[in-house]
Amino acid sequence: MSIAVVTGAGSGIGRSVARALAAAGWQVALAGRRLAPLEETAAPLSPSDVLCVPTDVTSADQVAALFEAVRDRFGRVDLLFNNAGTFAGGGVPVEDLDHATWHQVVDVNLTGAFLCAQAAFRTMKDQSPQGGRIINNGSISAHVPRPHSIAYTATKHAMTGLTKSLSLDGRPYRIACGQLDIGNAATEMTTRMQTGILQANGELATEPVMDAADVAATVVHMAALPLEANVQFATVMATGMPYIGRG
Repeated sequence: MSIAVVTGAGSGIGRSVARALAAAGWQVALAGRRLAPLEETAAPLSPSDVLCVPTDVTSADQVAALFEAVRDRFGRVDLLFNNAGTFAGGGVPVEDLDHATWHQVVDVNLTGAFLCAQAAFRTMKDQSPQGGRIINNGSISAHVPRPHSIAYTATKHAMTGLTKSLSLDGRPYRIACGQLDIGNAATEMTTRMQTGILQANGELATEPVMDAADVAATVVHMAALPLEANVQFATVMATGMPYIGRG
């Protein structure tokens, strides 16, 4: 049986992906800051196939402990879904964004993604049989920004560079890395889409959303490929959202 690690697994896309992977036959390690939401995600799953590990992805020590716990329980890591993220500071004009909030977003979205990818890379390189897959949660914002989203957008553009470097450096070790850019999945983070969100022309408008289960199905497809094949970049989005033509 294959082993997956899902960060940000206590809610939203992470919860949907974790449950979808389990339904597809994966054993899943759930990582997130608080134990209670992880246990909620795990509740419908078989106890023998799930592990909950409270983890702050900005802490190198906690990330190392996460992957050690997964190896101790399951013996290896075949997949990392690098999903933990924050939109802190969203809606704040660039001139008003405080230094602490900028650092918070960079620490979670970029440094956290790097630390988890690094730990997964080390495990996948050293295990036998060698190799595995990393799927980074990019975002539509890896391509184009929303107004007043400079910290989030900067980190998601950086995620693309992280993905490309991991793909290149992982080749000798059968480590594949791809990126899924998600637009308007229905989660706690996107509730404002349905009540009105600032557009590039200065107007407020509601935007369509899609079921997070559709994102999860895409991750399961990417994860199921043999390591000789890789979805390098994919975009899954609500069909009618203002992305094509944004701005």
